Parts: sequence; structure tokens; C-alpha cells
Amino acid sequence: MNGHRNFLVFVTLATAAATPALAQTATPAVGPASSATIPDFSRVWNHPSFPWFEPPASGPRPVTNRSRGPQRPGGSAGSQASPPTKDGVSNYDQLVGDYTNPILQPWAAEVVKKFGETSLAGITYPNASNQCWPFPMPFIYKQALMQMMQQPDKITMLYGGDHEVRRVRLNEHHPSPLTPSWYGDSVGHYEGDTLVIDTVGVKTDRPYAMIDLFGTPYTDKLHVVERYRLRDYDDVKDAIERNKQENWLFNGDVFSRHRGKFLQLHVTIEDEGVFTTPWTATLTYVPGPDQIPEGVCAENPREYYNNKDSDVPKAEKPDF
Repeated sequence: MNGHRNFLVFVTLATAAATPALAQTATPAVGPASSATIPDFSRVWNHPSFPWFEPPASGPRPVTNRSRGPQRPGGSAGSQASPPTKDGVSNYDQLVGDYTNPILQPWAAEVVKKFGETSLAGITYPNASNQCWPFPMPFIYKQALMQMMQQPDKITMLYGGDHEVRRVRLNEHHPSPLTPSWYGDSVGHYEGDTLVIDTVGVKTDRPYAMIDLFGTPYTDKLHVVERYRLRDYDDVKDAIERNKQENWLFNGDVFSRHRGKFLQLHVTIEDEGVFTTPWTATLTYVPGPDQIPEGVCAENPREYYNNKDSDVPKAEKPDF
């Protein structure tokens, strides 16, 4: 009887190993990792970059900004009234997603194009960040500060703005049926020095359902696989250079100055309802402060990005 049970376990594990890594139904292999091989990610990490994806050296890549401008560390990347330029990094004040990116299906390209036209008209379109809504995956990467806390059965990820939290269950499977949630259902496991997190079930029935600052949509087929590793400078310097060429480093180039350990995230994103192919990117983090300062997205009519109040209805005189 024991031999029969061992054979069934072997067949089960072999079948799981043969499942394609990018398939929507894929679930990370379960099983405890040796404590001696588990890397220590537990601290605050910082990725001060807008937008946030570091495009890969080759292959399918995320949507990037057609509007470019000079990088101004510590200040604005440009002026919202300025037309797009061909040179410079992503103009954070004018978000015009590249709707010609071949990863986009035609309907999704039209969505990105319309958002860009709104931005070109001098209008800041609403998203989860500027409207104080929970950030969906992977829009949550906009949060520059992230604290990772490791426990034997779970990973807790705290983000620097508005008390956002992701919870990752270790060595478990996604439930079936799965109830969609703000951040999706995340399960993870360790593969040697790498933490692998698999996320599905990100809520689509919500306002501002977009994965990036350019309004790129997602559907219930969204599948995100994250791979976190501690790396040395020589391992990440190419990604740092791509980040500097593409994105606005709003705290300056804190990446090139650091020579300790980096936390690098390699992310693969697929959504057969939106994208023509899976695509990849990296985010490279440097150590952050000892603690995350409290940041609250207060509901008020002040448009901090336009330095004015919104045009909301106002009474001519008080009602009482």
C-alpha cells in the first residue's frame, strides 16, 4: 500500500513539473523549502521610478510613453502643456501610451490611444492612484516603497501609500472556484534563491481597472508571475541603464550609487483577453528606509498634480 501511495505522489509531482510555466491554469509547485536556502528579503525596498517597468533588452515589452522630456531629478519631468518630444525619458506630466506596441490587441490599443488623446488635450485622466482607490496588480508597482515580511507559511508585502497590503500564501494552490479581489489571489514558493509568486483573480468589476499609468486594460484572464532575487550591482546594471533611459527617476539615480544588494523582480504578464503574447519586464529595488512613513490618500477636491481645486459643484450660499 505504501509503495502504491508513493507511486501516486511521484506521478502527481511529475505532472505538475510538466505544466507550462505561463499557462493560465499553472500553479506553483508546493512543498517546503530548506530554511538554509531561503533568501532573506525582509526589509523595506525602494524603486523611485515613474513609470516603473524596466523594459527587457529584447522581446515583447510593456507599453511605454510616447511623450518624452528631460529628466529633472527631484522635480517635474516636464510640463503638461508641452508637446511630446522624441528625446528624453518618459514625460510623467503627459502620459501618452504607445498604442502601436504589438503586444496590444486592437481593442486594447484603442483604449490606450484614447487615454493618450485625453492627456495630450491637457486633461489628467483619473486612475486608481489620483482617485484614491486600491491599486490592482500590477498597477501597485507604482508604490515606490515596499516592505517584504517573510514567515514560514506566508509573505506579507506592505506598500508605502494608503496602507495597501498583499498577502501571499506559501506552498498552496489557488482555490477553485476563486473569488476575484483587489490584488488577486497570490500563492508562492521558493526555488533556490528565488521567491516565485503566482497571481490570478484580480478584480475587474471596479473603477480604474488598468495595469499601468497609460490606461492599459486587463480582463479576468490576467496572470502575473513574479520572481524576486537578491542581486549584486554587476547583475543588475543593465536593467538600471534601461530604467534610466526610459523612466523618470524622481529621487535621482539612487540605483547607480548603490553597491550593496539589490532586490530584482522579474515579472511575466499575460492576459489573452488583452495581449497578443506574454511579455516581461524587471523592477530593480535598492534598500529603503528602516520604516515606511505613513502616507494617506485623502479624499479632497485638491488636484495636487495640477495645483488647483477640481471644478466641483458649489452652493451659492450655505444650506443651513
